[in-house]
Amino acid sequence: MTCTLIITTYNWAEALELSVKSALNQTVLPNEIIIADDGSTFETKELLEKIAKESKIKIIHSWQEDEGFRLAKSRNLAISKASSNYIIIVDGDMLLDKNFIADHLRCANAGYYIQGSRVILSKKLSSKILTNKQSLKPTILNKEITNKINLLRIPLLSKIFCQKSTQKLHGVRGCNFAFFKNDCIKINGFNEDFTTWGREDSEFVQRFYNLGIKRKKLKFSGIQYHLYHKEGNANSCNDQILKKTIEKKLTWCENGIDKHLKSNHVV
Repeated sequence: MTCTLIITTYNWAEALELSVKSALNQTVLPNEIIIADDGSTFETKELLEKIAKESKIKIIHSWQEDEGFRLAKSRNLAISKASSNYIIIVDGDMLLDKNFIADHLRCANAGYYIQGSRVILSKKLSSKILTNKQSLKPTILNKEITNKINLLRIPLLSKIFCQKSTQKLHGVRGCNFAFFKNDCIKINGFNEDFTTWGREDSEFVQRFYNLGIKRKKLKFSGIQYHLYHKEGNANSCNDQILKKTIEKKLTWCENGIDKHLKSNHVV
């Protein structure tokens, strides 16, 4: 099975550099890396050009004009360019454990999408990592993290957790999840009606559920470390889009990936 790692970003080249380098230091490399860039300036472009020259695998910079928050469109553009049949999405402020890709691929299964978790780093520790430009693996004794259970990589326990499935929305986060590209196309990808932060991941997953695709939780493996930043709040318009998808049991969004697939000659 081939795999594309998509990393989302917007004007935080310092974090993105560490994220991409952690992706290139995997025990199992993805077939390609696509940076879903929601309008970053030249600094990100220059960084990726430099890394791409030294990379053993293809790195694609999927960029769009900065016209405000358009994460859904940015992801759709990146997915439309993916040559692999399995997609793993992370954010550009995530540092990946060296077994991250291998863990995801081990749990991949038809009829399911995979939801991973994250280790949240404090502002102080995040600043230290960015200043030193190197990955620091926190330990269970480190006081600069709050959800220490997500530090533990225990493959046997992880295998047990992956046996279970659900169709709940609680805990859905697009910073660490994976799915088959064909399943994404069946629901027309991410809903580009979302133009502010919040609920776009949940709405995407709800259409998966309405289609019959279930969720498996990747726990005690697929570890990633989240660099600190302030998070936004979803507005009421986004809540209404999600509510409509739930109540009408929608499997398709009108403003989705199909137009990008046509422009990239993908059928």
